[in-house]
Amino acid sequence: MSVEENQQNVPVYNDDSIRSLDWKEHIRLRPGMYIGKLGDGSSVDDGIYVLVKEIMDNSIDEHMMGNGKSIDVKISDHKVEVRDYGRGIPLGKVIDCVSKINTGGKYDSGAFQKSVGLNGVGTKATNALSNYFKVQSYRDGQTKWAEFCKGELTAESPGIESSNAKSGTHVQFEPDNTIFKNYHFIPQYLDSLFWNYAYLNAGLTINFNGEKYFSQNGLFDLLSKKTNAEENRYPIIHLKGNDIELAITHNNQYGEEYYSFVNGQNTTQGGTHLAAFREAIVRTVREFFKKDFDPSDVRASIVGAIAIRVQEPVFESQTKTKLGSTTISPDSNSTSIRTFIGDFVKTELDNYLHQNPASADALLKRILQSERERKDIAGIKKLANERAKKANLHNKKLRDCRVHLSDEKSETRHDTTLFITEGDSASGSITKSRDVQLQAVFSLRGKPLNSFGLTKKIVYENEEFNLLQHALDIEDSLDNLRYNKIVIATDADVDGMHIRLLILTFFLQFFPDLVRNGHLYILETPLFRVRNKKETRYCYSDEERRNAIEALGPKPEITRFKGLGEISPEEFGNFIGEDIKLEPVILEKDFTIPQLLTYYMGKNTPERQKFIIDNLIIEKDLEEVLLA
Repeated sequence: MSVEENQQNVPVYNDDSIRSLDWKEHIRLRPGMYIGKLGDGSSVDDGIYVLVKEIMDNSIDEHMMGNGKSIDVKISDHKVEVRDYGRGIPLGKVIDCVSKINTGGKYDSGAFQKSVGLNGVGTKATNALSNYFKVQSYRDGQTKWAEFCKGELTAESPGIESSNAKSGTHVQFEPDNTIFKNYHFIPQYLDSLFWNYAYLNAGLTINFNGEKYFSQNGLFDLLSKKTNAEENRYPIIHLKGNDIELAITHNNQYGEEYYSFVNGQNTTQGGTHLAAFREAIVRTVREFFKKDFDPSDVRASIVGAIAIRVQEPVFESQTKTKLGSTTISPDSNSTSIRTFIGDFVKTELDNYLHQNPASADALLKRILQSERERKDIAGIKKLANERAKKANLHNKKLRDCRVHLSDEKSETRHDTTLFITEGDSASGSITKSRDVQLQAVFSLRGKPLNSFGLTKKIVYENEEFNLLQHALDIEDSLDNLRYNKIVIATDADVDGMHIRLLILTFFLQFFPDLVRNGHLYILETPLFRVRNKKETRYCYSDEERRNAIEALGPKPEITRFKGLGEISPEEFGNFIGEDIKLEPVILEKDFTIPQLLTYYMGKNTPERQKFIIDNLIIEKDLEEVLLA
């Protein structure tokens, strides 16, 4: 092509190329700027949960200002309702507050001190990204309501009307299913969200779908729920001060486990406050015992929670998952967050350890145990890491992708996925059909070792475990995790289920944070293919198979997929692309990790035997289903 021809194909760039979008068009065109990634609800940080949070945060801020002691929440498959009993939006500004960008009460720091929402964006984003959105404010015996569709006002009350309802705000919305495709709310994620609100607002009652969420003791209650008192090395230490609350204990699991909050916001990615908290614990413990412990030994097996309140917090994104503020207020003479947390921990934790010598002694024993364990594996760890570095140059187990979660400048880094497969046939199908930009494949050789009850030394002694650890880059922490989603892709037969269980055991035993932070998934692949000459349907359950047979007419061709290797690369592309079905691995609130592993991987208790018998499906049963 000549230069002249090429120039003719270049789009014209002139005054007509410049567009000005109104607020709702910009939100709908670039939703990721406002609510992070979209998703279908299978990840805890998917957009539909951010929409719920944006509305809840307004109600929580009202409670924090002393207005309203309860919040009522109803969530069905596709509809969300939040009713608080605060002051209610000023009636003359009801429409503006949900549809006029940069309009809200939180720019006036006298009206809202230390709130979560500061930019007046969250409610507008929820409005713009909903098929249906209704806001109604009740205030001093009067009310005003307005309805919207995708941010456009569709109806409103004729004026300000009288009402006998309690003051407060009632918001209803239905997320736009053209933006959040095939979305669904996962109950465990909502349960965790509302419990966190309750822990951080002691005395507040949240009524969610008929259940009551209430906490009297704040972060002490959180850690009590997240740990088992019998497994903790000493009773939970709970310390409170002005604008700061923390709770810590140590147990026997690997890794560090933290829950951090700013102004009631769960900062799942941490930030300056969590870094200061981790640093302050090490410094205080060193000074108390007058020993220069390695930081990793002090923090090994710790479970901690910290909540602080700051004025005008600066978060690193609109979704507020990581704090960027370095001071507790915007004043030029304000104390740094590092100093604020450090001084509090230094004083209060040091006092507690002096006053509770039994807890101090138990803490020391835990630290010394961690020190022995670290030194015990130092030699094998060095050798294993050298082997892993050599293997990385020609690691046949890993077919890597081009973008990684650690590539902070990449807009698609949160879509990065590592598939863990069994055998060459399954990994071959995924490798040929995957997106090489965002999807990587790690191939296992048969069944991995059962790591239940073993020490972390086995991670370095077992070549396959060590290579997997290095492929993920999680040896020391999740900070350098290379893939946002780790997907276990095994056959839906007995062997495949066993391999899946062994992989889950490995992660829960040695890298529990990977599971807690919502990175681990199970790939759902179809059990059946039902087709006629005109149409093909893939079915993930027997009910879907029956519906497909009914829809496609008499005697369609039915194929039962017994293994991933039987699915051609062309077909596999349908199951790991835009319509991928992933089942998140979620830790149920009633189980701690040691309890969970003991139940499934320990000796056969009567309860476990009953569970296996009740859930056993054999190939003969599947054949009968297929022929039915």
